Amino acid sequence: MSLILHPEELPVVGIDAHLPPVASDRLHPDALRQRFRSPPAWEPEVRAERRMAGREPAHASVLVPLVMRDELTVLLTRRTEHLRDHAGQISFPGGRAEPHDPDPAATALREAEEEIGLPREHVEVLGTLPIYRTVTAFMVTPVVALVRPGFQLQPDPFEVAEAFEVPLQFLMQPANHRRHAFEFGGERREFFSMPWESGAQRYFIWGATAGMLRNLYRFLSA
Repeated sequence: MSLILHPEELPVVGIDAHLPPVASDRLHPDALRQRFRSPPAWEPEVRAERRMAGREPAHASVLVPLVMRDELTVLLTRRTEHLRDHAGQISFPGGRAEPHDPDPAATALREAEEEIGLPREHVEVLGTLPIYRTVTAFMVTPVVALVRPGFQLQPDPFEVAEAFEVPLQFLMQPANHRRHAFEFGGERREFFSMPWESGAQRYFIWGATAGMLRNLYRFLSA
C-alpha cells in the first residue's frame, strides 16, 4: 500500500483479541510438516489490495522463513528507503519471478539467496499459501519454509536495511493483530498491522506482509 506514507498514524478500528491463538502444539516443525502435507479446508482472509492504475500484473514469490530456534521465529527484512516499491516497509525476502524459475518456490529461494544471502541448503520448503495481490500489481505466492539455524546472512545493502526475527507464536496470536481504516478515493479501506518491539527497536509490520501472516494464521488455526 504505497499510497499510505505513515500507516502507523492511522486509527486502529479493531483488535482481534476475541479470536483464539494458534495452539502451541501446532507451532512445531513436525506439526507444520504434517499440516502442509494434509491441509485442512480453509479460506484466506485477505486476498487482494486495490491495484494501482497503470500497473501490469506481475508474478512474484516471497519466502516465509520459519527459523528453527528453541521456538520458531519468522525471519523478516526492512527494505531500504530509496526503493521504488514498498520503501522502508517490513517484508519477507522475495521478488519478481524470472522466466528461468521453474516454480514459485524456486523464485522464493533464489530471491532470498540474492536479497539476504540465505543459503538454500538451510531451507526446507513446506508448501505455499494462496496468491496475494498487492497494490503494486504483484501476484505474490507466499512460500512457507523451515530454516535450519547456522546460516550467516549477507543482506544486499541496496535492498535490505536490516534483517530480524519475530517469534511465530507472537504473530499467530490475533490479540496482536490490529485493524486500521482510512478513506481513499471516496472508499473505506482497511489493513492489518502487527507491531513488534524488541528492546529499543519497534517494527511496524503491516500491509501485504501482515495480510499474508493473517492468512497463515487462518491456515494454521483451521
